[in-house]
Amino acid sequence: MTETESPQSAVPTTAWGYGLATVAEDGTVLDTWFPAPLLGSLPAGRDRWIVPASVTELAGADPRRAVRLETVTIEIDLTAPPAGTADAYLRLHLLSHLLVRPNSINLEGIFGHLPVVVWTNAGPMLPADFDRLRPALQRAGIQASGVDKFPPLLNYVTPDRVRIADASRVRLGAYLSPGTTVMHEGFVNFNGGTLGVSMVEGRISQGVVVGNGADIGGGASIMGTLSGGGTERVRIGERALLGANSGIGISIGNDSVVEAGLYVTAGTKVSLPDQPRTADGRMQTMKAVELSGLPNLLFRRNSMSGAVEVLARSGNGIVLNEQLHA
Repeated sequence: MTETESPQSAVPTTAWGYGLATVAEDGTVLDTWFPAPLLGSLPAGRDRWIVPASVTELAGADPRRAVRLETVTIEIDLTAPPAGTADAYLRLHLLSHLLVRPNSINLEGIFGHLPVVVWTNAGPMLPADFDRLRPALQRAGIQASGVDKFPPLLNYVTPDRVRIADASRVRLGAYLSPGTTVMHEGFVNFNGGTLGVSMVEGRISQGVVVGNGADIGGGASIMGTLSGGGTERVRIGERALLGANSGIGISIGNDSVVEAGLYVTAGTKVSLPDQPRTADGRMQTMKAVELSGLPNLLFRRNSMSGAVEVLARSGNGIVLNEQLHA
């Protein structure tokens, strides 16, 4: 187990922080930035209305975007669903600051507390205000980079010893451990990420965690609970490899490999060519979900028959290039 995978002594139930909220003219809270979120309760005797000067000095109106920046101090119950936009943003910050693990806090209903906003190089705006102010924004050099509920991670948090080639492809709420490299085609959603040094050239969906030393190959796809509609949390084991353009809907154990271009879902029928034959001489088969999370397996497609096969592997899995993760 790596240092970044060491379990927390106790699962936190509360968190708090000083923040800077962006509020539109109609009162909509567009986002909240928490520069230093903390686990636990607001310390006894701490006046929630006295915000650090480093945050207070940033407050004020920004007429270019038709917003004002307001200081906030909140304390939240991590076992309860989010109760507002600032609450939701604090939870996303906790994940990206590596203070809580993916799937360890309550995120139920978070989408309902995140408004759709236009993300610009000057900060978030209401879509209607962006349309109304477009000519003035263009003259001021303010441009849109997207319209979404979730912002890019790097707008709020700079992960320690992490490389991100394209900032637009990693959302706030991603959990990226030191040594992780996210290449240009890599994508990491909120409440998912890496538990150690990993190469990410494919897609890590919401709720998916990737073990230390794993390689998510170019164009590889990992099915999350949002895309699949199910409840199973997919895990990628240590030193595992998802080949280029492969995909999985099951967990992959330590030192396992999924062949390039192969998509394995829970219901995929797989053959076991290196296992004893059945009484009538046929090759054993089963659903892939029955192998979910088992270590030292190779998932491949037989180039002659087209059947998906699973074979046992020996030894350790892939070894990452240390120069890429220093």
